[in-house]
Amino acid sequence: MTPTPLASSKLRSLAFLMVAQIAGMSLWFMSSAILPDMTAEAAISDSRQALLSSAVQAGFVAGALASAILGLPDRYDPRRLFALCAVGASMANLSLLISTPGSDLAIAARFATGALLAGVYPVGLKIAVGWGKDDRGLLVGILVGALTFGSAAPHLLALLGGADWRWTVSVASIAALAGGLLVLGSTLGPYHASSGHFDIRAIATAWTDRKVRLAYAGYLGHMWELYAMWAWIGVATTASFSLTMVMAEAVTLGRIIAFGAIAAGGIACIIGGLYADRLGKETIALIALAVSCASALATAASFGGPVWLTCICALVWGASILPDSAQFSALVADHSPPDKAGSLMTFQTALGFALTFLTVQVTPVLADAVSWPVVFSIMALGPAFGIVAMLRLKHLTSTAAVR
Repeated sequence: MTPTPLASSKLRSLAFLMVAQIAGMSLWFMSSAILPDMTAEAAISDSRQALLSSAVQAGFVAGALASAILGLPDRYDPRRLFALCAVGASMANLSLLISTPGSDLAIAARFATGALLAGVYPVGLKIAVGWGKDDRGLLVGILVGALTFGSAAPHLLALLGGADWRWTVSVASIAALAGGLLVLGSTLGPYHASSGHFDIRAIATAWTDRKVRLAYAGYLGHMWELYAMWAWIGVATTASFSLTMVMAEAVTLGRIIAFGAIAAGGIACIIGGLYADRLGKETIALIALAVSCASALATAASFGGPVWLTCICALVWGASILPDSAQFSALVADHSPPDKAGSLMTFQTALGFALTFLTVQVTPVLADAVSWPVVFSIMALGPAFGIVAMLRLKHLTSTAAVR
């Protein structure tokens, strides 16, 4: 059967968007991936190491709040906004090449990168949800999967580039620039809706609508662990492996596991999306939250033990930590007015990343104080909170369906 022009346009647009998302989000964990090589070249204090990672979150929160309050994803062509921000983020990332590692300029560059990425990830979600309603869980799952592959990319690039961290920075920046241009080749779907005016009251729906509020609550529980795990799993597993391996081998394996754990989440996110529209977005979120919670505790229990066991626990944790993220975004889109969905999804990510600013910054400090296993156990509290929120939302939607 020959695909219709609309179906062909949908496939082409989503393919462009997915590649652009991977390329753009490859800038996110840049500092975490190249940190061992940067610290080998220059002395960087523990607090500045943490700032290099958390500055991205802080920048993203600032950019996402501004974007949501001003309604940018709903008022302007999201493709152009995506392209402009991706190109800007690539330039900010390139400035790392002319700054001293760990300096104020480097931290400012990471902040600017995060602020501009607020016009990439949530704006990409706005474009994706415009292409469907019945398959929205899959569409968002694919896009969040792309985000994950992009987030994992710096660890792979760091492996390929060896000790040359400048090579890693350059390749990722060029990719983000190309991705920003590529998204301009996509089109907007039939369910895309725009808002012709500025209305700050749009984000109030996050509190006044109980379904949206519960979707936000589940997302915040999910974000409690997600970026702290992503940012520091390589460092944490390296610390675990170093207890039974030579340090050089532990560092290499830690990078491989970090890439594998994050990438596994991307694959699981797409698989979860395949079933979300049939089984229910809340159901997929609940399954992911439960497995993630158990995996965090299992990784804590295996720390310093057999290397193969810690690897398996970390990879399962990485696979289960993400599929719920896409469904939280899809649920917000489902329960929001179509012409406000972009702003509400952007505001959702702003709140989530505001939380990650704290968790990413505190995680290594807390690990030094109480150990990585204790920190992993604390991370498990997030998905436990998310489970409660999703059970309430599932009950609410089931009751509404019966009526």
